[in-house]
Amino acid sequence: MSASGDELSPAGYLRGARALLARGRKRDAYELLKPAVVKYAEDPFLLSYFGYLAALLEGKYRNGIEHCMQAIVMFEKMVLHSEEGVEEKLKAVLYLNLGRAYLAGGKKKDAFETMQKGLRVDKQNKELLAELGRLGIRKYVPLSFLDRSNPINALVGRMLRRTVKDQ
Repeated sequence: MSASGDELSPAGYLRGARALLARGRKRDAYELLKPAVVKYAEDPFLLSYFGYLAALLEGKYRNGIEHCMQAIVMFEKMVLHSEEGVEEKLKAVLYLNLGRAYLAGGKKKDAFETMQKGLRVDKQNKELLAELGRLGIRKYVPLSFLDRSNPINALVGRMLRRTVKDQ
């Protein structure tokens, strides 16, 4: 509800939640979205943000991830049935939230892969790029049967990088 007691539209709830998130008030954004996803269950963006925040704040990782995945499916159906074609770049936000839900559940690899999908849809999405930067995914280990810190792996890795640079 807004300050005047009026019911918010899905876009109003979404604007309010994003504004709260921008100020770091995740719990408040989550509380705002609780009634929104009940009232507007068909809105993929409300469901996506709700899923991400449920995973992050409530520890409901599986549930949050499922909400985010359901939001992507809902969005894809909207795009298929849209005469004008809903903007595909909006899908990147759904991937971002799913990736964040994966991160909250400790699934870093799934988060990385999901956010990469989002970047394939919108290569300039600043939030996705920032989140991927924070992830800090390491380069592959040349000899996976050895520990990452093994000196042989470090040596082989340096040699491979040099040969790639020289080409």
